[in-house]
Amino acid sequence: MFFRARQPETSIWRRFRTSVDGFSFAEENGYHTAHVVANAERTVDLFLALLEHMPPAVDIAVDDARTGRRWHGEGLALPDVRDVLARVKALLATFGGVEISIFTGEDQVTLNAVIELFIYARTDRWLYILQGKGLEERETLRAKSWKLKRHEFPSAPELVDAIAKVAETLRLTLAST
Repeated sequence: MFFRARQPETSIWRRFRTSVDGFSFAEENGYHTAHVVANAERTVDLFLALLEHMPPAVDIAVDDARTGRRWHGEGLALPDVRDVLARVKALLATFGGVEISIFTGEDQVTLNAVIELFIYARTDRWLYILQGKGLEERETLRAKSWKLKRHEFPSAPELVDAIAKVAETLRLTLAST
């Protein structure tokens, strides 16, 4: 006899996709853009792994779609940022609803609220980094069939608390709304 536990509804529909991991890459007006498609866990893992390729000091912007709170910080030590975000990666992959952008004057790596990964840069170096991560480049990617508005994200008090703790630990400034 097998005992099967009920899977949490909030994460199942976000985790599985029909396509393999891949990315699109484009250049327009001197800027390079990458859009990465993978399952939620892989996307969050890639986000953290790609931060290794950022300079030692970065800026950060965090937008919690559930609460409407936005924080930002400048000139933060990259190892501190990566460490704090690694602590909440499982919650981010499970619930989404938080946009996190790590950026400098040259590059920006963003995990958006619906667990998509975007990279904006002045050079094409990210093309080679993504290929080195085992991702397949494609002409176009299938757009997400779902997009949630702020009030549609399911309740996730653990994530809301964890993101507030991230902001506190990194001493981020709460943006005025």
